[in-house]
Amino acid sequence: MAQKTSKYQRGAWTSQSGFILAALGSAVGLGNIWRFPGVAYQNGGGAFLLPYLIALLTAGVVILLLDYAIGHRFRGSAPLALRRAAGRPGETLGWFQVMINVIIAIYYTAVIAWTSMFFIFSFKQNWESGASTQEFFLFDYLQLDTENQLTFDLVPAVVIPMVVFWVLVLAVLALGVAKGVQKANSITIPLLFVSFLALVIGALLQPGAVDGLNAFFTPDFSQLGKPQIWVAAYGQIFFSLSVAFGIMITYSSYQKRRANMASSGLVVAFGNSSFELLAGVGVFAALGYLAHTQGVAVGDLEGLTGPMLAFATFPAIVSALPLSWLFGTLFFGSLLLAGFTSLLSILEVVLAGFIDKFGLSRGAATWGVGLPMAVISVLLIGTTTGLITLDTLDFFSNQMGIVASAIVTVVLVIWVNRRGGELAGHLSAISTFKVGKIWQVFVGILAPLVIGYMLVQVIISTVSDGYEGYEGWYLGVFGWGTLALMLIASIVLTLLPWNTPVRGFKAWPPIPGAKPADEIANAAAFDPSAGKES
Repeated sequence: MAQKTSKYQRGAWTSQSGFILAALGSAVGLGNIWRFPGVAYQNGGGAFLLPYLIALLTAGVVILLLDYAIGHRFRGSAPLALRRAAGRPGETLGWFQVMINVIIAIYYTAVIAWTSMFFIFSFKQNWESGASTQEFFLFDYLQLDTENQLTFDLVPAVVIPMVVFWVLVLAVLALGVAKGVQKANSITIPLLFVSFLALVIGALLQPGAVDGLNAFFTPDFSQLGKPQIWVAAYGQIFFSLSVAFGIMITYSSYQKRRANMASSGLVVAFGNSSFELLAGVGVFAALGYLAHTQGVAVGDLEGLTGPMLAFATFPAIVSALPLSWLFGTLFFGSLLLAGFTSLLSILEVVLAGFIDKFGLSRGAATWGVGLPMAVISVLLIGTTTGLITLDTLDFFSNQMGIVASAIVTVVLVIWVNRRGGELAGHLSAISTFKVGKIWQVFVGILAPLVIGYMLVQVIISTVSDGYEGYEGWYLGVFGWGTLALMLIASIVLTLLPWNTPVRGFKAWPPIPGAKPADEIANAAAFDPSAGKES
């Protein structure tokens, strides 16, 4: 039977800076701004920075480089690259990573929609119409149904911006890697840093800002002996770098063959952490001002992390500040930019997997896969119980799905298929920063032990205590059921035939002792530069 030839030519970044900006756009997301400051404050303040730095070096950077090496050496989306690296089980793992991104995209678009509305609200401080900023967010805006855990009653103020952003993000993705994703990040990432830096400077000039910084940075070294502070540090690094769920594998596969991958990884890792520290300074300076206006200590404030920080606590801060409309637009504008660039990377993983597997054109994959996801997203998250569904999907896909994916990646690629030396050799051969035995020890032993401990603790806690008091049937459907559905979909997609021409694929550069890559796809069809290295 003749095999179909794809009209799609695999995309590529036009420059090293384009790749770095795109990787930063993925890593720097909403969690940097609303999660890191609260996690640090709750886990020893300034003392948290020590385990945070250790986690960055021993897990964050090493797993980021593992993703880079897999994507760049085996030249494909998560299913394709992992198939080449670890055979059919690797492909199933790759599809599971794609499914993680499907789930995240379904709820992440809603958060961007909320942010866009609060950006508009900032000009007139609409949240002052509620009894409190928290009640405005939960009941006036989201129209949260506290009696039910699942409804299909749509909220127009949520649905309309969700539809707008689904269309916008799919239109950008349809343009391709260079003209769409890279160009969007080249505009939004510099704008994000400038706008957030302006916000931080403004917050630091307000009375009480020093009290906020003291609360954030004052070290409580007694916390260092507690396992939870180390788990929190590794968890923050792990989730904020966008590792182990296909994004960095996909992005690195678009890099040129002779790209300096290891050095890029260091730039992205330290750039991401630098932005988190900047976010901590800005957020806690603003919280210090709010505490000053209310005559209370910073620690007595509520909503110091997560969505409540962004959509309840920060509006209260903005209302109390001079030039409140400016601070509001800077904050929610920064959130909007960070969320949009992250959403681009999340959906790119999904599209790349389907393009590589089924030989779809860019446009067919974008709209054929993206529109059904958009419909599901609106019907589930654009409702009066959308916040509850979002919270549940986020917990199970992030706290369990991504951590499990990281462990399985290490087991399959490093332990079972013995690719550690090959991947270290690949990074060293093309990079100024050399990767050796220490990296293999960290990525093969230390990182999986730490994240394995995290996963076991989360599973035990969820099985014994449930989650957020939600009913068993609800967690069975939207929690455990979602994980099961992701796994089933991954197996089914693995069993489907590859709809692309099969020719030899050679991993480059040659590494002594390296295993042959799994020859399942036509390198020339997806990578115009294959076989034309200079």
